[in-house]
Amino acid sequence: MSDIHIDVLIIGAGPSGCVAAAYLNNKGFNIKVVEKSVFPRFVIGESLLPRCMDHFEEVGLLECLKAANFEIKRGARFLRDDVVCNFDFSKKHTDGWNWTWQVPRADFDNILVNEIIKKGVDVSFQHEVVGVNIADDGASTTIVKDPDGNEYNIHAKFIIDSSGYGRVLPRLLDLEKPSTIPEHSSIFGHVKDINRPEGEEGTLITFDVLDKDTWFWVIPFSNGNTSLGFVGKNEFIDSFEGTTSERLQTMFKQSDYYYKRFKDAPLLFEPKSIRNYSKAVKQFYGKGFALTGNSAEFLDPVFSSGVTFATESALKVAKVLTKELRGETVNWEEDYANYIKKGVDVFATYVKEWYTGNLQTLFFHRPENPEVKKQICAVLAGYVWDDTNPFVKKHDRLVKTFAHLIHMEQEKSESI
Repeated sequence: MSDIHIDVLIIGAGPSGCVAAAYLNNKGFNIKVVEKSVFPRFVIGESLLPRCMDHFEEVGLLECLKAANFEIKRGARFLRDDVVCNFDFSKKHTDGWNWTWQVPRADFDNILVNEIIKKGVDVSFQHEVVGVNIADDGASTTIVKDPDGNEYNIHAKFIIDSSGYGRVLPRLLDLEKPSTIPEHSSIFGHVKDINRPEGEEGTLITFDVLDKDTWFWVIPFSNGNTSLGFVGKNEFIDSFEGTTSERLQTMFKQSDYYYKRFKDAPLLFEPKSIRNYSKAVKQFYGKGFALTGNSAEFLDPVFSSGVTFATESALKVAKVLTKELRGETVNWEEDYANYIKKGVDVFATYVKEWYTGNLQTLFFHRPENPEVKKQICAVLAGYVWDDTNPFVKKHDRLVKTFAHLIHMEQEKSESI
């Protein structure tokens, strides 16, 4: 294959790569997407947030997704012992979408990539990036291997790394750094939900909290299947013996609420496990490249932020890059890195405070504080850039402060 010369190379055809590709294609740039896998392919991250609906709508990818009739997600439920905490996205501080979807990602991602192909985007599957050289002026030569093992070069003015868990440029350019999120692991799979109850109960996304560090997700799909997964400290996940199927089925017994529903549910494939899944990088961009989504940061699955950060960062990169390619002066640090870091910092606080127990204190304290709940609900809907929300603007203080007040109130009550 002869060398290819383009404006922008996008690595990865997941939601992040598709959003960036759709935007840049709409603006008339010559782009190419290379994807190591064959679609459809399994990937985790099946619960979306309302914020990402804005992104799909803006780049023209919303209507193709609506036609798929995915399960509607109007909020999220958290269970702990006998206490239920329901978040309703229509009752949140920030204006925006009040619903989103729960999706089998193989189907969801396949719809997105087929839509950008229809729009004229050049996508090559089973093409793997094996090397990259970026010149001082940002021009790059990327070495790509095709399905037959032949290598060819792609010359681009800019590279967007949307490779997700593949983290191509962080590996090739030595950009990895340890995450500050506590180390946890997960084991997960899909089941045929043969005992699914009728009505809303059967469709609710639920987080069953077993203890401060351990929880169980239930994400029902419209096709009758359900995603199940456990998250816990490494020693908890490692304490179960056997194959991943045997381990996951044993773990079901940990959930008093869901064991009866899923104890006989057939697994649809051998469950998968991810260890120490939180990731971080030294920088979000450099001369001639930018990282989006999980290629940059992955926090934790507890608040389903993965796809939203992927699409938010992809759209932001595409907008800044459009200006740069048109000769306008841009500030990547301010216009991209600082913006994304701001949202990452908010969600990182919520993840950390979840595992300290402070956020769980707020969720499960009774009686609930309606105003605080509305503000937290906006964060859980993905609107983490809205500084009119005190739980965004003062995220690093308010969760701890309110948890402390609740603990003081409880101590006072117990002393009476």
